[in-house]
Amino acid sequence: MRSIHWASLGGALALILALAGCGGSSQTSSQAASAKGPIQVWYSNNPEEVKWGEAMVAGWNKDHPQDQVTGQQIPAGKSSEEVIGAGITAGTTPCLIFNTSPASVPQFQKQGGLVPLSDFSGANAYIDSRTGSRAGQYKSPDGKYYQMPWKTNPVMIFYNKDVFQKAGLDVSNPPLKTYDQFLTTSQAAVAKGGVRAAIWPAPSSEFYQPWFDFYPLFIAQTKGKQLVENKQPQFDSSDGIAVANFWRQMYAGNLAPKEPAQGDAFATGQAAMAIVGPWAIAQYTGKVNWGVVPVPTKNGMDPAQIHTFSDQKSVGMYSSCKNRGTAWDFLKFTTSSANDGQLLELTGQMPMRTDLPGTYGSYFQSHPEYKLFADQASRTVEVPNVPNSVEMWQDFRAAYSKSVIFGNQSVDQSFKAASDQIKTLVSQ
Repeated sequence: MRSIHWASLGGALALILALAGCGGSSQTSSQAASAKGPIQVWYSNNPEEVKWGEAMVAGWNKDHPQDQVTGQQIPAGKSSEEVIGAGITAGTTPCLIFNTSPASVPQFQKQGGLVPLSDFSGANAYIDSRTGSRAGQYKSPDGKYYQMPWKTNPVMIFYNKDVFQKAGLDVSNPPLKTYDQFLTTSQAAVAKGGVRAAIWPAPSSEFYQPWFDFYPLFIAQTKGKQLVENKQPQFDSSDGIAVANFWRQMYAGNLAPKEPAQGDAFATGQAAMAIVGPWAIAQYTGKVNWGVVPVPTKNGMDPAQIHTFSDQKSVGMYSSCKNRGTAWDFLKFTTSSANDGQLLELTGQMPMRTDLPGTYGSYFQSHPEYKLFADQASRTVEVPNVPNSVEMWQDFRAAYSKSVIFGNQSVDQSFKAASDQIKTLVSQ
């Protein structure tokens, strides 16, 4: 789920500096690794996760009177990432933050702000067994985990069944598998379905916006590639160009608007489709008669083979933490099978665990609308863990906006220039 919290960053900085937490100590990292005692943690500010976080803190504190945990919502600011980065600089981050963006991990690590979880005994085995084959995407270039893969919101295509029916489209098996089908369906939805847009991704310039338009389709089309692999950009390829040209057709045909929507375009009936994860189910249920399908590929693909963007959040342990022994134990406590089940129950977000349908069968039996997401969750791809990750995405977004959204440059030229620029960035 996106982690942008609009408020005054100055106010957030003041709050961070005022917080009494885990900062300020002359102890060595090895002493901190085994040290026990009180710790502070931050969790996201959406109501469902606050409820989960409070339950975790209460459950732990009941049985650990000497190692009490204090939890609170992450302080408001322009973005969670800026608040955390400022806290690292000031030395006032809490021990654990249950809202750490994988895209920001390289920068936080460069700042010296993150504790390598791999240094704890058994940590690699714990993360690997919980997360399965996807875990390797979350390792840093030095081979260590500086983040615990925690929860995922695999991105899929929501569609409005009422709009599709009005447009004369198949509601139970909508023609959305190939790019050609998606375009034809989009044209019908706008022409006959009573909506302004077929789909309305945010056309704004924030570095993370490609995760909700280009990147999921790129992942699907390439059968699971990241934007950059082995320091080599992958998007300036026939598959990447095909995805970009598909979106260019959507914008050129006015099927996806070039200006921001007022509110949630799908929830308010302005758009026939949306590209989001299961966190949106609670938001859309009761407002939209929705269905969901995997993201499209150029020529269509077996849904069981389609990969998508994970929209994942990790847990980071921050280097200002004094009592890291308690922090590691609390992190394992909160990511146990039972407490991951609580996360699923309270938020509808998928824990980064293997075999979700088998592990939480009763949940998916009583919440069948989440089953497709549980299946898709096993085939997710993360942002690359590379130097200058945020700058890389910002450069890509600028090239994409210029060529795809606004059509001011050819996709081939724009992507080639961005590829050359990004190759230099990630090699630093």
